[in-house]
Amino acid sequence: MKGRVSVLGSGESGRGAAILAKKSGFKVFVSDLNKIPKQTKLTFKKLSIDYEENKHTLDKIIKADRIIKSPGIDINSDELVDLKKSGIDVISEIEFGFSQTNSKIIGVTGSNGKTTTATMIYNILKNSGSNVGLAGNIGKSFSECIAENNYQVYVLEISSFQLDNIIGFTPDISVITNISPDHLDRYNYNFDEYIKSKLKITVNQSKNQFLIFNSDNKVLKKAVKKYSKKATLFPYGYNSPKGNLTTTIINKSIIVKEKKNINMYNTSNFSLKGRHNLLNAMAAVSVARLLNVSNKCIRDSLISFSNVEHRLEEVLKIQNITYINDSKATNVNATFYALESMEGQTIWIAGGIDKGNDYKELLPLVREKVKSIVCIGLDNEKIIESFSPVVDVLVETRSMSEAVKIAHKLANKKEYVLLSPACSSFDLFKNFEDRGNQFKKAVRNL
Repeated sequence: MKGRVSVLGSGESGRGAAILAKKSGFKVFVSDLNKIPKQTKLTFKKLSIDYEENKHTLDKIIKADRIIKSPGIDINSDELVDLKKSGIDVISEIEFGFSQTNSKIIGVTGSNGKTTTATMIYNILKNSGSNVGLAGNIGKSFSECIAENNYQVYVLEISSFQLDNIIGFTPDISVITNISPDHLDRYNYNFDEYIKSKLKITVNQSKNQFLIFNSDNKVLKKAVKKYSKKATLFPYGYNSPKGNLTTTIINKSIIVKEKKNINMYNTSNFSLKGRHNLLNAMAAVSVARLLNVSNKCIRDSLISFSNVEHRLEEVLKIQNITYINDSKATNVNATFYALESMEGQTIWIAGGIDKGNDYKELLPLVREKVKSIVCIGLDNEKIIESFSPVVDVLVETRSMSEAVKIAHKLANKKEYVLLSPACSSFDLFKNFEDRGNQFKKAVRNL
């Protein structure tokens, strides 16, 4: 027996950590402040994993050599503050998974674009014949993937919450797509704390490991100088980044420079459009070049790549009105990209739980492209206050079906109905997937 592990939370991360810990020879105790799903309890019983639900019993939890925290649990919660007093290491599920594998790790984080970028990288590597898994904040947890099938390479989408409690986690290649204010409610409304959390992906990296980052993003560029002390830097962006390793776009071609070696990839046939998607593609191509993937495989993979669900997903055209599901846009920066990509007048469905949003940067786009705003959320005051000076029609709703019906009435031919909330979904929906699925169902029911 390797020792004792306590796991806080029984969701995707907690369940995965418990399964991996048990299979790795640890004695495991799972504690969840909420009810544990029936299927998860059956899994725990089958593996003889001890658990409790609807409470945290501190005395039981601290009978452990390490405590694994699910990302949904706030690091400033009363339970975490009390546990830290015990002196036991509280680590993230990503950290625990890392300690149980020798696989090559590609970690992708950022305020926006990390799902698309991670999926692009995964597709390129899979098409190249690599034994690769996609996990983390997308699909299965890192730990459960290791427990089921220890791939030679992992592409991990990693949120700031998952990075909060790392100690030794060190990706071979880190990717940071951008940084803009997000989840500030979790970081004491302090942008610097959020930035520091994101940059944890690179703090342990050595000079033999790589940090690929969007140098167009001024906040990120400054943060890299502050926090990335040893990693080999690989900037990408439109603004001709400088260095031995760089990726940029010139005349519709992605150009990767590796010292004196230059590779070019024409973007004309790429399936994904828009400036933000070309930035994501630059990051993915940069990773692929570091891993010596053939140019043909890189080109073919990017041409065939289709968008991820709930990210600027075209649902239907009805009476020549295009309905687009961008439910994954849970912050202002993501919605900025969505509005920027609209090619006509737009009915914008927005709202939910505000995370400390500042809507100022959206004002020029809203003035130019948004005809009407349909608010969907329990508290729409901030959206109405921000945009009523530039939009004539603002409507409040409390259900997705109502929001879609109203948007349909407001839209004319050749216009767009865009769900891009800029907020979290938990006031009216289970998560952003539930919100996006309800939108798609409501559109199909028109």
